[in-house]
Amino acid sequence: MTLLSFSSVMNTVWAVLLAILILLAMITVHEFGHYLAGKALKFKINEFAIGFGPKLFRRVSKKSGEAFSIRLLPLGGFCAFAGEDEETEDGNGFNDKAPWKRIIVLIAGPLMNYLLALLMIIIALFSFGQMMFKVSGVAPAEGKYAEYSLCADDLITEVDGKGIYLTTDLMSALKGKKEGDIVEFEVIRGGEEMTVEIMMRSDCDFKNSEDTKKLWTALGVGTYQADDGVSYWAVGVENHRFGFFTTIGHSFVYSFKIAGTIFKVLGELLTGHLGLSAMGGPVTTIKLTSEIASQSLQNFMEIAAYIGVNLAVFNLLPIPALDGSKVIFCLIEWIFKKPVPRKIEAVIHAVGFVLILGFAVLVDILQFI
Repeated sequence: MTLLSFSSVMNTVWAVLLAILILLAMITVHEFGHYLAGKALKFKINEFAIGFGPKLFRRVSKKSGEAFSIRLLPLGGFCAFAGEDEETEDGNGFNDKAPWKRIIVLIAGPLMNYLLALLMIIIALFSFGQMMFKVSGVAPAEGKYAEYSLCADDLITEVDGKGIYLTTDLMSALKGKKEGDIVEFEVIRGGEEMTVEIMMRSDCDFKNSEDTKKLWTALGVGTYQADDGVSYWAVGVENHRFGFFTTIGHSFVYSFKIAGTIFKVLGELLTGHLGLSAMGGPVTTIKLTSEIASQSLQNFMEIAAYIGVNLAVFNLLPIPALDGSKVIFCLIEWIFKKPVPRKIEAVIHAVGFVLILGFAVLVDILQFI
């Protein structure tokens, strides 16, 4: 029992470390994007830091005066430009530069996140194949439902001509379909790609992106009872390899699909179709990431890519304190030839940062209520 407990603890520690590694890598790459663009456009940089909090290591370049540091808390990082809140005497500070140059520097961070995520998706798809939904069991059916039905071991590739990568893709393709409607599916059955017609077994009136019960019911997916006595849907994922150019194309599409889920979830939150309890803050993110990343190398790369795309898109949203909001301020200055007073902008970003931090804590608390 002692050895088993120790092994369980070590596995948990390893999983959490993997999650922290993914988050730290994505944040570091983000800040490195800002750094590279800043160097290319002659911005003066005071410090590039990996992590937050007390310094563990610090080195200053004699040539440029830039400091590089590694800090205690591994869940952050920053690239500190000179003159971010005011102009500098030498004219090389952040706010001394033309608005279009600042916009490039701001966008470079999210862009680096997306490019790294895309690279990981491409490597994962070539190395392991594309994860596709596999129906392992079908619910009993009679009459036309039995004739127009999925079969066990079907891999779903397209619905009504739309590629399927996520459950939200299936929902989008089937939304509004009624019981008895016939929908064209592209599946891989027995190793061969074929077109089949599937009759919906119930209305596809999904409440939100988490309403998968209605999705699988409409498709006639069966259930099975696990050893723990809980019933699960008889659907999972299986890897399938495509040709070189198809894989490259699917990699881009998959990355766009991930980005699209962010806007979908935000839309559902704003319209009230999805509650805050569906969101997660840093603690929840680390928990879920550790569970997925520790399962396999493919899952590690998949969740890392997912976080990378999410980080890229989220940072470009026009929310105070994020890169997207700073881009808006640069555009205002570019269009009207006059900046918003720096002190006012700084206060807006500071308030935004506090609100984002508070929101992150709130959604984490809701996970435990």
